[in-house]
Amino acid sequence: MTDLSHYRNIGIFAHVDAGKTTTTERILKLTGKIHKTGEVHDGESTTDFMEQEAERGITIQSAAITTFWDDHRMNIIDTPGHVDFTVEVYRSLKVLDGGIGVFCGSGGVEPQSETNWRYADESGVSRIIFVNKLDRMGADFLKVVDQVENVLGAKPLVMTLPIGIEDDFVGVVDILSKKAYVWDDSGLPENFKIEDVPADMVDDVDMYHDQLIETAVEVDDDIMMAYMEGEAPSIEQIKACIRKGTRELTFFPTYCGSAFKNKGIQLILDAVVDYLPAPDEVIPQPLTDEVGEPTGEVATVSSDEPFRALAFKIMDDRYGALTFIRIYSGVLNKGDTILNSFTGKTERIGRMCEMEADERKELSSARAGDIIAIVGMKNVQTGHTLCDPKHECTLEAMVFPEPVISIAVMPKDKAGADKMGIAIGKMVAEDPTFLVHTDEESGQTILRGMGELHLDIKVDILNRTYGVELEVGEPQVAYRETITQPVEDSYTHKKQSGGSGQFGKIDYRIKPGEKGTGFVFSSTVTGGNVPKEFFPAIEKGFQGMMETGVLAGFPVLDVEIELFDGGFHAVDSSAVAFELAARGAFRQSIPKAGAQLLEPVMKVDVFTPEDHVGDVIGDLNRRRGIIAGQEAAGSGVRIKADVPLSEMFGYIGSLRTMTSGRGQFSMEFAHYSACPNSVSDKVIADEKERQAAKAAK
Repeated sequence: MTDLSHYRNIGIFAHVDAGKTTTTERILKLTGKIHKTGEVHDGESTTDFMEQEAERGITIQSAAITTFWDDHRMNIIDTPGHVDFTVEVYRSLKVLDGGIGVFCGSGGVEPQSETNWRYADESGVSRIIFVNKLDRMGADFLKVVDQVENVLGAKPLVMTLPIGIEDDFVGVVDILSKKAYVWDDSGLPENFKIEDVPADMVDDVDMYHDQLIETAVEVDDDIMMAYMEGEAPSIEQIKACIRKGTRELTFFPTYCGSAFKNKGIQLILDAVVDYLPAPDEVIPQPLTDEVGEPTGEVATVSSDEPFRALAFKIMDDRYGALTFIRIYSGVLNKGDTILNSFTGKTERIGRMCEMEADERKELSSARAGDIIAIVGMKNVQTGHTLCDPKHECTLEAMVFPEPVISIAVMPKDKAGADKMGIAIGKMVAEDPTFLVHTDEESGQTILRGMGELHLDIKVDILNRTYGVELEVGEPQVAYRETITQPVEDSYTHKKQSGGSGQFGKIDYRIKPGEKGTGFVFSSTVTGGNVPKEFFPAIEKGFQGMMETGVLAGFPVLDVEIELFDGGFHAVDSSAVAFELAARGAFRQSIPKAGAQLLEPVMKVDVFTPEDHVGDVIGDLNRRRGIIAGQEAAGSGVRIKADVPLSEMFGYIGSLRTMTSGRGQFSMEFAHYSACPNSVSDKVIADEKERQAAKAAK
């Protein structure tokens, strides 16, 4: 296909358990991609093809699949809902043109929905809303519509109303056409009749119809003026207005149904075609230079432009390494040579394929607007730009959050150590929020990730997919260190050992920096007491020490250092001497500057039934949590709090016990905050004990 207006690149995203994967399954069944729908709870869905996904009934990695509806090609990405895997949502949204936000009819706007919605806002992705599970106990479509407005601050445009609710849910009324779609009890999506609106709903449908038209025409001045003068707009004009408003994020067309019961999915597919943008209707990706500064140019989506694509996901499967790319412009043919602008290396394209979850269809060429996978690329990572070697460019890079939790692992035998090295190399390439390093003194491998579940699944994959048996240590928190007061100090590095010696004297001020600034170095030396050519060595010396603080060896955050004077020796001074002076100065002065331990604090969002609110708040307080607020939500209460990560290990078990299995929560990193003395003393003592044990070995 070459007509870009017939392409739709869309993602399906939502809170965990709102029905994203089931919705994807129904779309694939309706569009003829699969003939038997697999259920998530049976572990048989098409897009959840990892063993861990099938067992746990959750989506871990986003899966890409291509299908067709009404002569339109849809590239659909089913994303995970669990907070530990939001990076999958984030990087999928970066390359999509539109999305379907799925909300549970009884759970409503849940904690993770907010994070995903915020990511979609930041990426400027047009969305339609699907309120799912209206056959469930406690489902309430209009209550969820209210929550979208009040909790997400978005403007829902109601396009359908449910006929019946819970067990009596039989279909939906399309407000634009004022027609009722009623399904029979066969459970088949194609078994529906189009009827007149039920008599008891006529007034409501008329009211929402008027609201829909009034909201839609506001985006087009000419149509609005005609409407105010009494001229009714045509269906085509209204659809054009809804399409424009959706594209500009003015409002979000909102539908309802039950994916599991196959009711209402056709209208969603029609809405994707009618209202979500084609690739060439989206604001083009900005091009940046090597350091990420915008150049003012954009990647116009067109097959006639030079080739530009973004690698947004790396995946290792039974056929080898797959690199998923979104092509923004140009055409890519089998055998072409392309440039990775991040590494400066070129690669030849061998096999390309269109993905259908874990099945694939070989391609000989692909063009602007396509989402495809390339087999066997070397040295390409998530966020790298691939381009025509004659037209080098960089697309806006992706920024990933820092991991906040780590565990130490050791393979049980020598054979496992070799396998683990290869396996971890592949896993790190696939997931930018999964970091690994080796503790040289203990020989342990340290895995770092976004949460307990994240690391739990990584260990599971190492064990089952790669056959590596591991001994796993306790989870460790990523503490940091900083300083609290300014210090003015001086340090002289002097060494004489036959022949030329080493000499470097520096006078400097160290003070706490602004939050989030990291390390800032400046020099105000005048008169040449320290020659300018030694400034980089001094900066390098100080910066090198930021990795290991003086309290317990954790990285140091937010320190400003100003070099204001010093001294040098015409023969003995060198870059090495001044670098060593800076290192000694750091060790000497940081303890004087009120060194302090910082701990990661998480933004925690807990849902609990009303009768357990007191227990949950009491428990969060015991975990040193600060309650930020609470609000009624669906069939219970949502409590928002800031809680130190070290107090949240094993929280899901406690929450389930307190709430008889009905509570749920999500958390994400908020900021670093000073540790209370009692906690700080214990962490420092434990760390020193650990270092001593390592030294004894």
